Amino acid sequence: MKIIFDENVPLPLGRFFSGHTVSTVQIEGWAGVENGEIIMRVESRFDVLLLADKNLRYQQNLTGRKIALVELPTNRWPFLKLMASRIVKAVENAKPGTYTILDI
Repeated sequence: MKIIFDENVPLPLGRFFSGHTVSTVQIEGWAGVENGEIIMRVESRFDVLLLADKNLRYQQNLTGRKIALVELPTNRWPFLKLMASRIVKAVENAKPGTYTILDI
């Protein structure tokens, strides 16, 4: 599975995705690109976009999209580290065209 982290997702979370390919918006050179444009860019190359942006769920229609989005409850690393196994499970279970919101 190919996963891309949005700009505000802590990089250390990537180490929990063993067996998967992980990149970031910054590595791909897309830092600062608007949400709609990011989705168009990532969906041809990645399976899941992991993000902590709460606004995206109201801005995008994923009907017919190939990308799955998984929204984190926060971008605070100490908290995310504690729920890393839940995050990995949500990403691995994400289906194309879905938007999953993880709760605290």
